[in-house]
Amino acid sequence: MGTMGDTKSHFNDHSQEVLRQWDQSHQFHPWAAMDDPHGSDYTLIEKGKGIYLWDKSGKRYIDGPGGMWCAQIGYGRKEMAEAISNQVMKLPYASPWTNTTEPSAVLAKKIADIAPADLNNVFFTTGGSTAVDTALRTVHFMNNRLGRPDKKIVLAREKGYHGATYLAATVTGKERDKSRFDIESRLVRFLPDVNPYKRPDGMSVSAWCDAKVADLENAIAKIGADRIGGFIAEPILCSGGVIVPPESYHKRTLEICRKYDILYISDEVVTAFGRLGYWFASKDVFDIEPDIITCAKGLTSGYLPLGACIISDRVMDRMVNSTDLALFSAGYTYSAHPVCCAAALKNIEIFENERILEHVKKITPHFQNRLEALADHRVVGNVRGMGLLGCIEGKPYKEGVTLDDERKLGALLDIACEKRGLLVRPLINMAVFSPPLVISVEEIDGMFDILSEALDEVADGL
Repeated sequence: MGTMGDTKSHFNDHSQEVLRQWDQSHQFHPWAAMDDPHGSDYTLIEKGKGIYLWDKSGKRYIDGPGGMWCAQIGYGRKEMAEAISNQVMKLPYASPWTNTTEPSAVLAKKIADIAPADLNNVFFTTGGSTAVDTALRTVHFMNNRLGRPDKKIVLAREKGYHGATYLAATVTGKERDKSRFDIESRLVRFLPDVNPYKRPDGMSVSAWCDAKVADLENAIAKIGADRIGGFIAEPILCSGGVIVPPESYHKRTLEICRKYDILYISDEVVTAFGRLGYWFASKDVFDIEPDIITCAKGLTSGYLPLGACIISDRVMDRMVNSTDLALFSAGYTYSAHPVCCAAALKNIEIFENERILEHVKKITPHFQNRLEALADHRVVGNVRGMGLLGCIEGKPYKEGVTLDDERKLGALLDIACEKRGLLVRPLINMAVFSPPLVISVEEIDGMFDILSEALDEVADGL
């Protein structure tokens, strides 16, 4: 039976040793390695300011992943703390089943204003996974209302990541991450990898795009359009390794979905709220107007958990049926949580007051130039990115390379970076990064200088 022992307060300044012991003994972390789930030695983070984090010993790190792709405005924002505190004191909670609040109503209007086209209907969730779940349930609900109970299959893509809840995990295609969890395989079909880096030798990017669009057409022909309800796609496949599909891919796949009455879900959990220099990437970067957009992460800059499923008027109109009463029986205890919505409103206000979108557009060329320069390192096979997103993909350093070899390469780079004061996110043989959007040119240079030194160290070691 668990006990706090002689602890007098939950907020005592405990020693590193005690905290590590309690963490390893009692906290079951996400994505824990189940050969020894309590054996990992996680970095013990104490505080943050701007783009930096400090561990319990006082060592400072550049937060390369931006939390989990989410720390847009950076850490230590006093005005954010005040907005959260004020809302807590005014109204910490109200049931979304029977009430609404000023923060949620204002935020819904604001999101509708900045979202593209007719995406005017905002369903608040607890995060990205539940936003995706809501989007998929919307596909199912709409087709049930239209008398099409068989039009339920969702097309997704290899390397795509959409969340960890049951439905979101079902449409996640990270095939190299072996899982012992079940998924609802009857509801999903996966399209092959869209990464231009993986195209055959001699094939142009344009021809690769044609082949990837053909993958969608072929899947529809094989499965039958009358059985396919939706297509879900990240504008950039972020957790898959910051994979940027070839130019015009998104627009052409959307046109095909329209042709066959397949709802297009743009999963912007990472790309929305400034990561590419715009509120949403779908229209402004990729020139598409989806049926549904999912977002989270940067919506509050990670200060509090909140997600949103934004549904077009066109889809809403098709779900409405005044002669057949049916509840849209989806939602969460913490949907439209007033404190989380107040944090999102303050986050958007900071974006506007500090012109953060303009800042991202201004510094992106320098960020991407420094990223591209890393391609010259011996252990780098490919670098890619867009906006303030980047990925380094390591290349085999010997014949007969195995998955374990690739994991080793990624782990060595992670260790070399952390030693120098930079956190990155290792993904097998890749390192991805998405720093806070408030990063300066000088801080970008500091980050990439560390990456360059770390790559040299890994190459020398291998």
